[in-house]
Amino acid sequence: MFSKHNYWQILAFALVILSACQKPAATSQNETPLTTLAFGSCNREDLPQPLWPVIVQNKPQVWAWLGDNIYGDSYDMNVLRQKYDMVKAEPGYQQLMATSEIIGVWDDHDYGLNDGGKEYTMRQESAQLFWDFIGEPADSPRRQQEGVYSSHTYGPAGKQVKVIMLDSRYHRDSLLRIDKVYQVNETGDVLGEEQWQWLEQELRNSKADINLIGNGIQVLPEEQVFEKWANFPASRKRLLDLIAASNAKGVILLSGDRHIAEISKTNLPGMSYPLYEVTSSGLTHVYSGAAEEPNKYRIGRLIKQLNFGVLNFNWNVKQVEVEMLIKGENNSTLLKETVIY
Repeated sequence: MFSKHNYWQILAFALVILSACQKPAATSQNETPLTTLAFGSCNREDLPQPLWPVIVQNKPQVWAWLGDNIYGDSYDMNVLRQKYDMVKAEPGYQQLMATSEIIGVWDDHDYGLNDGGKEYTMRQESAQLFWDFIGEPADSPRRQQEGVYSSHTYGPAGKQVKVIMLDSRYHRDSLLRIDKVYQVNETGDVLGEEQWQWLEQELRNSKADINLIGNGIQVLPEEQVFEKWANFPASRKRLLDLIAASNAKGVILLSGDRHIAEISKTNLPGMSYPLYEVTSSGLTHVYSGAAEEPNKYRIGRLIKQLNFGVLNFNWNVKQVEVEMLIKGENNSTLLKETVIY
């Protein structure tokens, strides 16, 4: 018969063994440099999801959702919950969850209201479902904040990546759509003052070599007629001015929403390096129109195939080399841009 002392020794040993079987979390503990981050958006839960096995092939340490993670569009939280559960039951996504850390943010369809902003009355309840989907602990302080923004730092000093996820829905002012064209809200806000202050601190205090800023809608493109930061010119200017003034190193923008993929590039006054934006969308369906929409910031071509994004970080050089990739089915490379910071 075991004594109580032996019982607790055996239980402690069993817990150690169980913890060793969990998926690796070295990157979140700043022990191992981040070498691969994958991201994507526009994942309709009732359509075939062929890209998950391909994404897993790239062995990302981190997967970042960039919105429209489900197509909920409802005030009924049971509807949203069921659709999140459908994604989590997808075998390919389960494999990704077992091998990668999952982070992310929402856009309008998973938020619950198509093209919606702060007028959506179920945003607090929807936020809790989003955190459940991402895997945020029940006692996390993030669950108490207004909005689903977050920051994540990976890797040791000198080989560090910070990922900032912005919520461009929860506090966003209204946006009118007339004859299928989104109107400009000259003074409208996107983030809300509390999130603005938080973002400024995250950038100004960042010691990371690369700072990724992800959100649901495009920041740089101005000419397309769909949702974008350019519909809120005061907020867009504030964001770009903040990035330039922060002196944060290696800032790269990530976005989704558009059902296309592209890479945009611009030079900001007061910024010593170009600012890139990588847009990846969608995972299950893409824009089928034949038009080649304008984007004066685009480098390379416009992608209208199922796609996901990959950032590879090469720390084996004096400066960090970032390989920006848009990939498709069969792991084909659709776009590629390499930058040294």
